[in-house]
Amino acid sequence: MPYGARERRAAILRLAGSSGLTSVDELSSTFGVTASTIRRDLAQLQAAGRLARTYGGAMPLAHEASLRQRNGEATEAKQAIARWAADQVQPGETVLLDSGSTTTALARELSHRSDLTVVTTAITVLHELAHADLHVECLGGALRQLSQGFVGPLTAAVLERRTFDRAFLGADGVTAEHGICEADLEQTRLKELMAQRADHVYVLVHADKLGQRPFRAHTPLSPHWTLVTDDSVSPTTSAHFHAQGLSVVVA
Repeated sequence: MPYGARERRAAILRLAGSSGLTSVDELSSTFGVTASTIRRDLAQLQAAGRLARTYGGAMPLAHEASLRQRNGEATEAKQAIARWAADQVQPGETVLLDSGSTTTALARELSHRSDLTVVTTAITVLHELAHADLHVECLGGALRQLSQGFVGPLTAAVLERRTFDRAFLGADGVTAEHGICEADLEQTRLKELMAQRADHVYVLVHADKLGQRPFRAHTPLSPHWTLVTDDSVSPTTSAHFHAQGLSVVVA
């Protein structure tokens, strides 16, 4: 099957994440393109901070990108996802927003509303809603500088005493087999608690993150959740999540 440049680069990231070191020759053969095309792909992925170049190939990065770095990625896709998510929120509801660049975009979409309660762990969401005519609550705890969100036992203690109409979760990566991938277990445990306390759960993630497992901490997916992504997702990738029982929405 022929690949467009964006889809091919997303597939390269998936291969690097699952197989480790990836060579130019192997990638050229896999995707049926020239070695120079693959080198351009790798150069762009490296410039975006997604891969590390090696002699003759590339390998996945193991470091966590900051929220500031992620804010510049897939901006149009995140905006489309955020607009769809905002349309799901009904008047009078109480919604929970996770930390992340896409949930921050969702907060921006909700900032003109006046009929909601928004609860969040994210400093960036608070910033977007600081002057909104909404009831806004912050779940405190220990601040993770990279994600600009609160985690830890204080955050969990408040979560266990609240319920929500909808929870919107972010992710560093999502696979059908392992679920939401994050840099540490505190983050994944917090996402599990968020999902347990909400009537409806949405995972907001642009297509380049699907099939990605950059770290080793995971939150398992539930068939009752909805995965919301953008229109660059491939039918094959969507099918993997459908097979796990998830609803997949293309915004």
